[in-house]
Amino acid sequence: MTVAACAVGRLGPSGPWVGFAPTLDDGYALVVGADEGHAAVVPAEPDDLVALAIAYFADELPEPPEAFAATHGDIGALIRHVAEGATGAARARQLAEAVDAVDDGLAADVVVGRLSRCLEGDEEPVARLRRRAAEVVS
Repeated sequence: MTVAACAVGRLGPSGPWVGFAPTLDDGYALVVGADEGHAAVVPAEPDDLVALAIAYFADELPEPPEAFAATHGDIGALIRHVAEGATGAARARQLAEAVDAVDDGLAADVVVGRLSRCLEGDEEPVARLRRRAAEVVS
């Protein structure tokens, strides 16, 4: 990973943080990091990226380290990336609506609602992030 990771939140009050980083193959990685700069990385699945965006807007995780904190622009780029890879007309439409909500700066609950419709699985976003983070560091 040559680009700095963007953290969305901590997995516990003083625990590791979870976030994402662009990869050299024009994808994204799911990143679990520590304040000391150590990070574990795994290729991210589309639902990982959507879950990260939901966690950012839902504000359900403790604040990430300021030095790594994702910005609104970072999240917008992340969701645009997922939308570009969408398969199927319905999913592409849902992701386009989510991109518009993020880009237009709509209220967080509206953005979360639109992003939630983009998830393909039934797992709650924060639960997914905790599970995936445990897989990454194990």
